[in-house]
Formats: sequence, C-alpha cells, structure tokens
Amino acid sequence: MGVRCKFWLLKKKRFCAIPPLPNTEFCGNHSTRSDDRWIQCSIDPSHSVLESNLENHLRRCPLLKHKNSLSLQPFYRKGINGGDEEDEDVSSESKRMAVQSITVPELVKLIEKIKSVHASICKDIQDSYNMPEVCRNWINRANDWKIPFQEKHVIQQASILGNLEKLGAFKSCSSVGEQLHSPAVVEFGAGRGYLTQMLADCYGVSKVFLIERKSYKLKADRSLRQKESLMLERLRIDIEDLNLNAIGSLQGVPYLAIGKHLCGPATDMTLRCCVGENGSTSYLRGLSIATCCHHLCQWKHYINKSFFFSQGMSKDEFHAVTWFTSWAVDSADHEESDTKIRENEKVLEGDDDDELLRNMCARDRAVLGFMCKDIIDAGRLMWIREHGLEKSELVKYVPSNISPENRLLIASC
Repeated sequence: MGVRCKFWLLKKKRFCAIPPLPNTEFCGNHSTRSDDRWIQCSIDPSHSVLESNLENHLRRCPLLKHKNSLSLQPFYRKGINGGDEEDEDVSSESKRMAVQSITVPELVKLIEKIKSVHASICKDIQDSYNMPEVCRNWINRANDWKIPFQEKHVIQQASILGNLEKLGAFKSCSSVGEQLHSPAVVEFGAGRGYLTQMLADCYGVSKVFLIERKSYKLKADRSLRQKESLMLERLRIDIEDLNLNAIGSLQGVPYLAIGKHLCGPATDMTLRCCVGENGSTSYLRGLSIATCCHHLCQWKHYINKSFFFSQGMSKDEFHAVTWFTSWAVDSADHEESDTKIRENEKVLEGDDDDELLRNMCARDRAVLGFMCKDIIDAGRLMWIREHGLEKSELVKYVPSNISPENRLLIASC
C-alpha cells in the first residue's frame, strides 16, 4: 500500500487515503500553507481550489470540458427559458432582510392580502392521492428486482403518474404495438430517473428523454436501456438553457412532460420550455409536475408576473411571499397545518398588530407558508390555462405526512 496523507479524519476514524504532495506528509486538500487560501472554482462553485493553483485548475476543471461540448449542441441556447434578463436574482438573505425591514402595519397588511388572495383563488385545490393498480403491482414486485427506493418516494411517483392517467394523458400498454403509438416522455430534473423507470415499466413508452444538469450514480438508465423497445436519451443540461424544439429525435413527436419536485424556478423554466413561446405546445400531450422549494423562486424566472400585479402585489411583495414559504416546513405537524387552511384561515388573526407577531408560533407560520406556496402555484396554473391547456388542475397528490411538498400541476391536451 502506498504512502497516504497523514491528516486524521475524525468522523471516519482513519487517515486520509489520498497520496501526499512531494516534500510534505499531507495531500493537496489538507496541506497547510500560511501564504495561500482556498477559493471557489469559478467554473464549478461546488468545489474549491488553492488560489495559487486556480489558473492551472481552470484549464482542466472537469466541468469545463462538459460546458464546451454542451455549447456545440443544437438544443443548447443559453438562458432561453430564464425569463427577464434585466431582473437579478435575490438571495435568501436579502429576502429576509427586506421582510425584517417591513413595519408592523405593513406586515399585517401584507398578511391580510395573502389571506384574501388565497381565499379567493385557492379554495378549489382538491386532495387527489392516486395509486393506480398497475403501480401498486410494480411496487410489490420492485423488491424482487432489487430496485433501490424509499416507500415515500414511490408513493409520490405513483400518484404523479396516477393523476396524469386520470386526465387521460396515457393508457396502460400491454403490447409492443401499443408502445409504438405511445407518446414520448420528457422528465425534467430527472435525477437518477426512477420516476421514468416506474412509468416505463407500468405504462410502456417508446422514447424517454431525461433532463438533468448534474451527474448521478446509481441511475435507472442501465435498467431502462435493457428494454429493447425503448429509446433513451439523457441530456446533461440546465433546464434554463434547453431548447426542446431543437432535440432532433423529439421533433414532431407527441410527448409527456413530468417532474418530481422541480425546485423553485425550475418549475417556471420547465413550463416556459414546454408551453411558452419557445416551447413545443403543439406536441405536448400531458404535464405532471410536483412543485417544491418555493423559497428559491425568483421574480426574474416567475412565469406569471401579471397574476401578482392583478392581485395588487408588487415585485417586493413577491419576494416576501417566497420567503414566507420556507415557514411551511417549519411545523412538525404538517397535516394539522394543512387542515387549518382548509377549515379556516383565522389562525393568523390577533387583537392588534403586536399580538399577531408575538403569537405567531411555528404552526401559524406554517399556515402562512402553505398559503404562499398555493398562491405561487395558482399563478402558474392560470398561466398554463392562458396558454391553451384548459384541462389543467392544481391538486394535493399525496397526504402531508408523506411529504409537505405535496402540490402537483397536471394538464392534458
């Protein structure tokens, strides 16, 4: 065994396994240099390098080769689904500071406005937990196939597909002949691709496109490629930069757009990609997108700014609403918070302004957070309908105890 770095990893209770640098006992990650410091890589901020090595690193950063290759692809068009270029992203810290700078009367007025908007446009959000029989059988067989999954995730996947089936977007296919006429599937934010794995096994599809900007291990791709009748393409690209119309093998092909937990602005970018001016709505047959992480939403990317204006809410109030959404997952009892919204919305009321703020416990904050999430998603639903997908709904697709992030946008053409 070669010489190893002498840095002791306390949590792993062993020495670092990386070989040391010349003339030192430590590797590059653990060498101590008083005249240098670690900085983020400007190409890929997920890792850091020594400042003195930055210039050399930038020439061989693993992500650089991918970016150079991606820029040559016909379906790459930087920022095509990003929204308004003149607007800038607002950090969570900036949102927090802006909310904290609001006076008590202004905050009370904003909360009352949120309650009023929610009561007027979000009262029709229905519980729609669907477990199709074909998916239930798949789950029962999955252990024999040794497919890695957690029960809560496959329950969500099944209901995402079940709600799409309920709208008539696809039918269960039992033969290869039926598969040839089934629509293609485009999974946005695909991750490892297990949502598509369930769809392909249960309903039969002939073409699959997995859209994901990150690289993952333990993907479902290997299992999907074993299906002789299935054509699979994985595109490592940010949804913001994807021109769906320029994917050669998807041109002129009817398709379903699906996504499980598209974080924050990824939902808006996906809708713009499929339904907006740059999208291919004429070939879209169905849409099933589980939204989440609304606190990451940005005015720059949000799909329906006119909706917020029509409700008398400003750009700054949108940022406040997105910041409030983080409170939805603060409460330990999500089911109770969700029930409170359905039963009544008086939980946020107080005798005066100061009392309202003093008495806003975790449950009260969660109620307000869920209201804000619903309002953001309701704007997205209205935008979908305005762009021709009138057969569309916003539903709660799983119980809150399975996931508090349980809103689903579904549409069928």
